Amino acid sequence: MGKWHDPLADPTVPDEGYWQAVLQQGDWADSSAPPITVAPAAGTAPAEPPAAAGFHETDADWQAATDMYQSGDTLRLPVVGYNRGGLLVAYNTLRGFVPASHLVGFPSYLGEEERRQELARRVGGDLVLRVIELDCDCKRIVFSERAASSEAARKQQLLNEVRPGEVRQGYVTNVCDFGVFVDLGGVEGLMHISEISWGRVNHPGDVLHSGQLVNVYIMSVDPRAGRIALSLKRLLPDPWATVEDRYRVGQTVEGRVTNVVNFGAFVCIEEGLEGLIHISQLAEGNFLHPRSVVHEGETVHARILSIDGGNRRLALSLREPGAEMAESIAAEETEPFADPLPEE
Repeated sequence: MGKWHDPLADPTVPDEGYWQAVLQQGDWADSSAPPITVAPAAGTAPAEPPAAAGFHETDADWQAATDMYQSGDTLRLPVVGYNRGGLLVAYNTLRGFVPASHLVGFPSYLGEEERRQELARRVGGDLVLRVIELDCDCKRIVFSERAASSEAARKQQLLNEVRPGEVRQGYVTNVCDFGVFVDLGGVEGLMHISEISWGRVNHPGDVLHSGQLVNVYIMSVDPRAGRIALSLKRLLPDPWATVEDRYRVGQTVEGRVTNVVNFGAFVCIEEGLEGLIHISQLAEGNFLHPRSVVHEGETVHARILSIDGGNRRLALSLREPGAEMAESIAAEETEPFADPLPEE
């Protein structure tokens, strides 16, 4: 792993011998001054430099820290110590540093004793932080409370600005079985799989992929919970709303078989418009299963039997017109005659 540096980080922070200076004296102290002992939080062991004996960092934690740095995510960490330069925080097996200049509400002009007391007062508490500098090779990680606070404020502002019914642009950040997450510029919204398309979607990954730029429809916003519900299909008209105007009973349509089940087969005749061919309408004669007649992916020409846009139902048939009537007549002709009424 290499070195990562946030251009927004404090440019006065030195690079050479940084950890040694930070963990002993602080980033502004005179190198000739005696070191100040790192004060541990109550109930914890004294914080040690990463290179100290017995300090066992894990590659998994450094990878997690790298991921956090690249994503810009914030996290809450306990303050385990302090020195003249700022605070020390614990992230699992890692120890990070928060420069005093990156603390929210830290007074700018304090004497040395007042500065020490102000820093010591924060030991044992928690801080919401963001990684602003990371050097895995040198085992250095620097956090900022100011950057995290600014990020949180920006996210909250965006949550307050977004309105249901708006169309926003964002990047797909994660694709999972139940839907996709889209970054709208600092805040992620969730698009459920049912909102991706008017048609059948077997998996969100069949339609969208990470990093893809998409326009999305804002369905709902919950600023307090930080949740935004998104939709892709609502940017397009619902095909069922006008199905009865565009199709008629008896019309022959071309479609693709999307699913074959025990009771029949579903056929897509246009994006978002799927009809059912009941097993009784698949073919004349007897057959074991609908898959004996059709299979997924096959293109068929079916006849429309009925249209119900309100209930989103479309009945189709592969049988020839008049076949149902012929079967009915044949059944009546082969039915045994009833016994004559008994004579009185």
